[in-house]
Amino acid sequence: MRASASILHLDLDAFFASVEQRDKPSLRGKPVIVGGIGGRGVVATASYEAREFGVGSAMSTAEARRRAPHAAYLGGRFDAYRQSSRIVMALLHELSPVVEPLSIDEAYVDLAAGGIETSSVVELDRLVGDLRAELTRRTEGLSASVGVGSSKFIAKLASEAAKPDGWLVVAPGRELEMITPMSVRAVPGVGPATMERLARLGVVTVADLQRASAKELVRELGQAAGSGLRELAFARDDRAVQAVREAKSISVEDTFATDLTDPHEIAAVIDRDAVLVAARMRKAGLFARTVTIKVRLGDFTTWTRSRTLDGATDSAERIRAVARGLLGGLATTSGVRLLGVGVANFTAAAQEELFWADEELGPMTEEVTSVPAMRRRHGSSGAWIPGMDVEHEEHGRGWVWGAGHGVVTVRFETRLTGVGPVRSLASDDPGLHPVGPLPMAFQVDDSEDPAPG
Repeated sequence: MRASASILHLDLDAFFASVEQRDKPSLRGKPVIVGGIGGRGVVATASYEAREFGVGSAMSTAEARRRAPHAAYLGGRFDAYRQSSRIVMALLHELSPVVEPLSIDEAYVDLAAGGIETSSVVELDRLVGDLRAELTRRTEGLSASVGVGSSKFIAKLASEAAKPDGWLVVAPGRELEMITPMSVRAVPGVGPATMERLARLGVVTVADLQRASAKELVRELGQAAGSGLRELAFARDDRAVQAVREAKSISVEDTFATDLTDPHEIAAVIDRDAVLVAARMRKAGLFARTVTIKVRLGDFTTWTRSRTLDGATDSAERIRAVARGLLGGLATTSGVRLLGVGVANFTAAAQEELFWADEELGPMTEEVTSVPAMRRRHGSSGAWIPGMDVEHEEHGRGWVWGAGHGVVTVRFETRLTGVGPVRSLASDDPGLHPVGPLPMAFQVDDSEDPAPG
């Protein structure tokens, strides 16, 4: 823990859904859900309007539809999300050279490394206010929640407390005042299983954790988890903000001549790829914080799932365990056409994780490409995915509202036009074409690409 509040944590609010609402005027203020749109799909992000119906990330799309049947369900546009992420990460690099991306929509910043005066809470408030306003301007309407504190732990808790679209600076010396009343669930590394174990000790809040016997915690949770939790209960966290190395990612992918259906075969490929990725990292002298899997199913639906660890590792066993966990819950009975394991968010040194248990990992991020670009052509079955950017030779730019039975419904609008009209066209209309996202007014040099991997 530092003597000043010099670590900033920024988290874009409902990022995927917010990008969709920004780019689709007719969806602003309405429930929007991004993720797998099929019967076996999973929610990647829900707008705050959708969350009022109890919809959340990692929920099955089927359950989401039961809770919010009138919401807009979109397949996702990763190019648009990456475009905005680059702008945000570039802005953070203007504050400091030491920026640690956790995912496409979240990062830590070492303010002290940027030469920023951090002794005044008033000045930090002004800095964060200016940062958030500039972020909204450059991204043409997105918002972020920001926390600033004397450690990563406090900065992260502060940004969570500020959600949505707010900020909180925790002055040095006020850390315990902030965290003591909180549920122990707020402490990194405390998942459902750990909460049950702690409850057996009478530990429900951080205050309970502070009073708990160190020996009891170690006996119940193990040395690493027990001692680590106790340190965090007193706001003791010395983890440094680690700038990402030049290499963006290392990955291994396999495309199979025949789709894999045997879960044991699929797991074996994951295990082998984890070993190969770890070997490449060790050869390069790198340690990674983010593990990713890529799965393309027999119907060409492509899933990319990732999870960011508390620390950085080059352990094949650790990568394997995380990759297997990411694969869990994904229906692969239809067959797996492509499978890959990757790592990103590199550091030059290993960072000890607070705990090492699969259930204690950070939140999963998920990207879904329902139909790859190679299949997006006129007349292809399932080629028009809800949310997809399209352009018509007569009607201009818009996005796919829905498709089926030889008809594709398009709302012709962009973030620059206001709410536009809806037209139904033949799915093989020669004038209708998929296009990329509308360029942003603020441009980032792609050669630098500060966004994570």
